Amino acid sequence: MAEKWTSYKFDRKLVNPANRRKYEVIVIGTGLAGASAAATLGEQGYKVKAFTFHDSPRRAHSIAAQGGINAAKNYKGDGD
Repeated sequence: MAEKWTSYKFDRKLVNPANRRKYEVIVIGTGLAGASAAATLGEQGYKVKAFTFHDSPRRAHSIAAQGGINAAKNYKGDGD
């Protein structure tokens, strides 16, 4: 399995920015890492679907760190 993954990685070509909308990316988990990855990929033009175990993506444990994500991504919040 490891050999197949290594071979697959090296055979893949980079995605041309003009073609990003043709690809759909699935993100599993909407905690700190998943939400940040989904937001970044969405900003870059990919179609993103995020899945979580919880009723809502906002119920992920690390959602309490949302202010930190906003700061890291340079998003403006209320009163900024």
